[in-house]
Amino acid sequence: MSELIDLMSRTVRDAGAAILEVYGEEDFGVETKSDDSPLTRADLAAHHIIVNGLSEGAPDIPILSEESDDIPFSERSTWHRYFLVDPLDGTKEFISRNGEFTVNIALIEGGVPVMGVVYVPVKDVLYIGDQVSGEALVARDGKTTSISTRKFSPEDAVTVVASRRHGGEALEACMKILNESFGSVDTTNMGSSLKLCLVAEGEADLYPRLAPTSEWDTAAAQAVVEAAGGTVVDVHLNELRYNTKENILNPFFYVIGDAGYDWSSLLSRVEIPA
Repeated sequence: MSELIDLMSRTVRDAGAAILEVYGEEDFGVETKSDDSPLTRADLAAHHIIVNGLSEGAPDIPILSEESDDIPFSERSTWHRYFLVDPLDGTKEFISRNGEFTVNIALIEGGVPVMGVVYVPVKDVLYIGDQVSGEALVARDGKTTSISTRKFSPEDAVTVVASRRHGGEALEACMKILNESFGSVDTTNMGSSLKLCLVAEGEADLYPRLAPTSEWDTAAAQAVVEAAGGTVVDVHLNELRYNTKENILNPFFYVIGDAGYDWSSLLSRVEIPA
């Protein structure tokens, strides 16, 4: 399994280098996909590098990437183990040049993200989550250190990380309940899977994602969060699982740092629009 982590880590770094080459150019070659989301030359370059790298290093493990999402459920439903890839998570952040974009590879086994790597090309920061060994790491500034979620006390200010671009009525309802329940609520807005990594590193307590996402948006970072001691659950507080249905949309979910704290009594009060 450690060999797979090494392969995944090398591959996201290689993809990140290709992304930065495009990032330094004037023209990103922006196109619009069928779901109205943007696609750049960086997305495609990272996709090809990742697929080639993983196929060469682990040829027996199938790959589902955001840029190869036409694989039918009839085929992928037979996969017990596969790589789930987002070659460039945060394409809008890439286009706006704010640096908040990542490269993500997860290894899914039986619907569970057992391993994940999240790479931040602009900062050369790599997050690693290995649920097999129960270890979460971050590599930055030439050092690799263990990370863990932080224990939450209701006497402390609760730190909530939220999407830079996606809000809505459900999130407003959630924030209202949090503000009524705690003396102080600090909010940080950020793009891409970095939001989950903030929870994994103990920099935030909660990330309510009450807007649409796809499975490749969350899998790698979920592995990091859960290896660090947190949890990722849907609005009914069931753990997020993968490749269980034909479409690849996630349910709305919460990323929780301190899995031992009774968040359910609060979060169960949030009304989610039908």
